[in-house]
Amino acid sequence: KQKTGCEIASAKAIGAEHVDRPLVEGDSFGVGSVQLRALATPGHTDGCMSFVLADESMVFTGDALLIRGCGRSDFQQGSARRLFESITKKLFALPDACLVYPAHDYNGRTVSSIGEEKAFNARAGGGANERDFVEYMNTMRLPHPKLIDEAVPANLRSGCPEDGRLPPEPDWAEIRVTYAGVPEIDAEWLEQHFDDVTVLDVRLDEEADDTPVTRKLVDLHIPLDQLRDRLDEVPKDKPVVALCRSGRRSALAVKILEEADYERVASLSRGLQQVSQI
Repeated sequence: KQKTGCEIASAKAIGAEHVDRPLVEGDSFGVGSVQLRALATPGHTDGCMSFVLADESMVFTGDALLIRGCGRSDFQQGSARRLFESITKKLFALPDACLVYPAHDYNGRTVSSIGEEKAFNARAGGGANERDFVEYMNTMRLPHPKLIDEAVPANLRSGCPEDGRLPPEPDWAEIRVTYAGVPEIDAEWLEQHFDDVTVLDVRLDEEADDTPVTRKLVDLHIPLDQLRDRLDEVPKDKPVVALCRSGRRSALAVKILEEADYERVASLSRGLQQVSQI
């Protein structure tokens, strides 16, 4: 919000700070032709909402309805009975063809449909009644989420830092942070700043040997699986740019370096495939 001037919309029931549009059931909002309708679906928490496209072709269900499951209901004013009602009376009332996009999925799935969940959801589908659902949920005994004591206050601040100030942004390069939280630079920037950084190649030895032209680009070669044991070889006097063939392994290398208190690090976006000299 501080960077872009965007508005923050959130369920009015939550009572969160820094909210521009406190939403209640039936409220509509969106950008241009994309309009969403707010649907109150409490039960996981008392402020959970789902958002339905105007033509009911898609619904974004947060943690209320997951793919073949649902959110837990044993903390943050959760209620298994209210969650069952939200799922079966509101979400399952949408067209069977309506695509379901939950907040997350631990098995890598991204989309289901109302029809699929009505038939196959392990907790609320297949003809389950309220008693089936409530007994199932009350018997799960899930562990307390590790970061919940940090997440709840942050949610109630709408993500605003406690001191109200944005964390400092890297100023040593044109950094782009990916959705996975990995700082990246592009090939064009690197090609113009080779002398200003330490270029770390985290490919396997045979990969580096197969592309000898990269030797003039690379300052240091440490295969990814050896990096944690050889951190003392990575200098800190200059920023470190990690690279590999595609950018996947170098992204993990950046995380390893950040955990070891390297502050000026980035991955080469899309790896060596994007470097014009290769």
